[in-house]
Amino acid sequence: MASVKAFIRTSAKKAEKVNVRFRLSDGRHVQLFHKSEIEVEPDSFDKKNEIIKAKVVYPKDKRTKFDNDVADRKKLIRKIYDNEPAITSEILDLRIDQELHPENYKSVEKRPQTFFEIFDEFLIKHKLSEGRKNHFKVLKRALQRYELYRKISLDIHSINADTIRDIQDFLRDEQTVFEKQPDIYELVPESRTPQPRGQNTVSGMLVKLRTFCIWSYDEGKTINVPFKLFSIDQAIYGTPFYISIDERNKLYNKDFSDRPQLAIQRDIFVFHCLIGCRVGDLYSLTTSSVINGAIEYIARKSKEGRPVTVRVPLNTTAKEILNRYPAKEGEKLLPFISEQKYNDAIKAAFGKAELTRIVTVINSATREEEKRPLNEIASSHLARRCFIGNLYKKVKDPNLVGSLSGHKEGSKAFARYREIDEEMKIDLVNLLD
Repeated sequence: MASVKAFIRTSAKKAEKVNVRFRLSDGRHVQLFHKSEIEVEPDSFDKKNEIIKAKVVYPKDKRTKFDNDVADRKKLIRKIYDNEPAITSEILDLRIDQELHPENYKSVEKRPQTFFEIFDEFLIKHKLSEGRKNHFKVLKRALQRYELYRKISLDIHSINADTIRDIQDFLRDEQTVFEKQPDIYELVPESRTPQPRGQNTVSGMLVKLRTFCIWSYDEGKTINVPFKLFSIDQAIYGTPFYISIDERNKLYNKDFSDRPQLAIQRDIFVFHCLIGCRVGDLYSLTTSSVINGAIEYIARKSKEGRPVTVRVPLNTTAKEILNRYPAKEGEKLLPFISEQKYNDAIKAAFGKAELTRIVTVINSATREEEKRPLNEIASSHLARRCFIGNLYKKVKDPNLVGSLSGHKEGSKAFARYREIDEEMKIDLVNLLD
């Protein structure tokens, strides 16, 4: 909980009067400062109680006024911070001045917030993990490019189902837009050029837009409910494919001595297969994440709601990999590279290890089934599926496996990982004997 303290500063050359300063603290990471116009003689200020010293001879009316002024200023600072927690010291000074001297701001007509000003406020005030916040920022940049492409200004009060349908088409075809109007991407750039988006990705972005619109309505920013007459296409997922323990071991035992850098990323992928976390959680692991022979972390997705600590004991292979890449205390657990390069390395490693088994996947663009070799579609998420799929085959208990993967009990997402294979069907039928 935030606390506010009043204090004074005195220089070596004593001043007759000094300004009272205020410091707001909220945990270890928030420190805001405000220098007020309230003045006091240094010798008269009770630093402990933040009032005029009781034993000092002081006019009663001035004593009362000073004590009240300090108390009122502390209340005001708390009120401003509660309403605007992402505030800086400079903005705090401005808000205090606006409260104390509203007449100075009456001449400036309040301009309605733009769509993206409201969006920025949403990013500050809505409870989001850093990972989720970054996903919303990707949506924001895409919407800014949509504005430039359509030569319009989005308005939270007037967007409707037709607008959302048009945004959906833009998100789906943004690669074509880039080819026709590359100047738009100079104004609102991305780290890489737009790639074709499947309907699952587009639907995910529209869900985020709907979240923003609902928040705007709940916050009284608008009375418009644009998604009332628009239905977002449901995401479609195929049966999850994953590599077997034998395939994982084949990859791990393959000689990569001619490509030592690829060998490092191969080892990281195998380690990833043995702890089963999301790639964002993998990259956040440090040496301090290893506790009594196990990996411990708080799953990023759960940080937004009820934080869940996941503990995964390390087996012999996982410990062997960690010992191969010793790191100093507090450093990253393994020599990670960017996520994109990690995914490229996984595909290359699969190709070198001749893991080319054909699997059936859903084409994200056409939403149709197609056959692809394993090495062409392998990615970091395959490590998580390898962990979950193989464990589920062994124990067939989603809640037990979920306790190691970070899925909450009864998770719909976890259900996608369960492959009802031939071996499980035989086990089920045998129950009838």
